[in-house]
Amino acid sequence: MEQKGVQLDQETFSCSICLDLLKVPVTIPCGHSYCMSCIKTHWDGEDRKNLHSCPQCRQTFIPRPVLVKNTMLAVLVEQLKKTGHRAAAADHCYAGAEDVACDVCTGRKRKAVKSCLVCLVSYCHKHLQPHHESAAFKKHKLMDPSEKLQENICSRHGEVMKMFCRTDHQCICYLCSVDEHKGHDTVSSAAERTERQKELEVIRQKIQQRVEDKQKDVKALQREAENISRSADEAVEKNHKILTELIRLLEERRRDVEWQIRSKEETEVIRVKELQSKLEQEMTELRRKDGEMDKLSQTHDHNQFLLQYPSVSTHREDPDPSHVYIRPRSYFEDVTTAVSELRDKLQLSLTEEWTNISRSITQTQVLLEPEPQNRAGFLQYSCQIILDPNTAYEDLSLSEENKRGTYMSQKQNYPDQPDRFSVYCQVLSRESLTGRCYWEVEWRGGDVRVAVAYKDIKRKGHSDECLFGFNDKSWVLCCDNNSPLFLHNGVQSSVSGPVSSRIGVDLDHTAGILSFYSVSETMTLIHRVQTTFTQPLHAGLWLWNVGDTAHFPKLH
Repeated sequence: MEQKGVQLDQETFSCSICLDLLKVPVTIPCGHSYCMSCIKTHWDGEDRKNLHSCPQCRQTFIPRPVLVKNTMLAVLVEQLKKTGHRAAAADHCYAGAEDVACDVCTGRKRKAVKSCLVCLVSYCHKHLQPHHESAAFKKHKLMDPSEKLQENICSRHGEVMKMFCRTDHQCICYLCSVDEHKGHDTVSSAAERTERQKELEVIRQKIQQRVEDKQKDVKALQREAENISRSADEAVEKNHKILTELIRLLEERRRDVEWQIRSKEETEVIRVKELQSKLEQEMTELRRKDGEMDKLSQTHDHNQFLLQYPSVSTHREDPDPSHVYIRPRSYFEDVTTAVSELRDKLQLSLTEEWTNISRSITQTQVLLEPEPQNRAGFLQYSCQIILDPNTAYEDLSLSEENKRGTYMSQKQNYPDQPDRFSVYCQVLSRESLTGRCYWEVEWRGGDVRVAVAYKDIKRKGHSDECLFGFNDKSWVLCCDNNSPLFLHNGVQSSVSGPVSSRIGVDLDHTAGILSFYSVSETMTLIHRVQTTFTQPLHAGLWLWNVGDTAHFPKLH
């Protein structure tokens, strides 16, 4: 009731403009009070009309009233502010919507600070005092405030449930133990709590140990991440040096070839020019000789002609009368050819080695996924295999939405396709398989073969390149009840048989692990391959006899 009075006073001493307690209260001629700043602002907006009104009663004033602070109101407002703060502080003692209320308080309830498991009542500070002061309450057990105390009362008998029925695994009262739970294994709740507390401690210790183990694993992984980064940095640096050295070597060889060509060019040009100069000198001498002979032949004095003829007609024969031989092709063509051959060899080598380098990088793996312990573990990697009609042999019938293949005695109406197996009753899946994949094959017949293969396996002809298991592009498990075996690249491996009518195939493409299992009530490993897969794989079937059939079931 006191708080309601404070709220009323706050409304009485509030400004109707700003809705807050009056600040520098003033009273205008009509008797209403406002904050001085609020009414001034209101009247400033009305000055242009030369009217000044009360925001509440609308009475107008001409001229504009002079405002003076109402000191009595100001004192009352200050006192109200202090009273309001005390009331607000007192509000924190009372229970809100999210608090547990004291069950003893009447009217407005205070917050409970403790709940008693014996009284099944929650108490505030005031009503909790007897539990601290009276010896009668010394054996009562107090706990933090709880709204679930009434759950400790038996709904059938209205008694406190202090017993536990181990047979039905529920809390009961004493009357229940001699009524509907008569003859059951019953103990006190405290005794059961003690037993369960011990079990809980054991479980907690196991959990804490697991936390410690996982913390060690986390630290180990952190160190491993650091090691990976450090190893990667070292590899980048070393490979940078190696490849830089290779580039430097090629640059040196390039400069050496250029120097040798230029050196040979200089030598040969000098030889040519020397020969050219010699020939030009000989031509000059021959022209001079020819001029003397021409002059002599033009003389009219027979005696002079005969006298000079012996000396003029003397001519030294050319020791090398043959012409200069010029090669009919480019002088350095053989060099260019040799360098081109070197380039081609380097390109081929780099292409092959680059594939190996890329594969080495791709296959770098620190952690392997753990092998599942049961079939449910494998099913988390399950994938649905759909067979590709464009690859199916012409006598192989596909059904059940291309999940089943059957070897028929007559040809199917398939269009000619370059991807179709032309000789052997084989088919590949439509989807490629990478990462971790698991699927199962149900088979029936004399000899059904479960395979995986690269997409680029040969399809046409009778060669082993087309046949699952007889080349390096495919792996196959031969499900023959009499003599099951595994084939890859033409090499046979015995398997632990017999095989069941359902085969599980587990592929870890990244790790290069391919495993075959017999699936029944348990899973039995038949054969496992550890290799390196260089391409995505496709699931495949090879049916040996007419009537053989295999199905890829949907896994759940």
